[in-house]
Amino acid sequence: MWNKKRKRRSSYKKIKQRKIRRTLILLGGAVSLLAFFIVTYLREIHEQQVENQGEEVGIIVDLLTINPYSRPGILREKTNGIVIHYVGNPNSSAKQNRDYFEGLKNTQETKASAHFIVGLDGEIVQCIPSKEVAYASNSRNWDTIAIEVCHPDETGKFNEKTYKSLVKLTAWMANKYQISNKNIIRHYDVTGKLCPKYYVEHEDAWKQLKKDIDNARQ
Repeated sequence: MWNKKRKRRSSYKKIKQRKIRRTLILLGGAVSLLAFFIVTYLREIHEQQVENQGEEVGIIVDLLTINPYSRPGILREKTNGIVIHYVGNPNSSAKQNRDYFEGLKNTQETKASAHFIVGLDGEIVQCIPSKEVAYASNSRNWDTIAIEVCHPDETGKFNEKTYKSLVKLTAWMANKYQISNKNIIRHYDVTGKLCPKYYVEHEDAWKQLKKDIDNARQ
């Protein structure tokens, strides 16, 4: 008799434990589902804020033809940084530099391009979709976005309109891909090339540019 009672108590205990486990599993699932919806909602708000900022940037989309010399059409697996360049061709426009990249499919003289070009009047021309590879930053082509910037003279210093547009564009892309300020770099930081010239020769100007970009992200 005593053994039967012990068995019944043991059986009840096991049933109770199973019920508690099922309850905990259901509760855990409900909490996980709620957390998923909250994260999704917050992500949608963030993405909408980023897109609204992108509309303010005012990008002119003029994509290059897919070709082996300037737009290979390869999707990047990740985006870890943004690389700032200068065009190295004083007083040339964003359109002229964009057309140079387009012409490489015919001249085949080199492989070169950028995702965006910021012009002397502050215009921003997009040459390549931001998720594709551009031929601009050597070993970092595969995980970065490249921005070429026009300049009025040999010093390589950006004029006021160009500077403001560069700050807006870079802040937007950094927010869109959640890139930290330390991963906004110069071509110089990848290869040691004097690019962007003025912002390599004047480290204080580069620090100020990074600060202005950071402030624009707020």
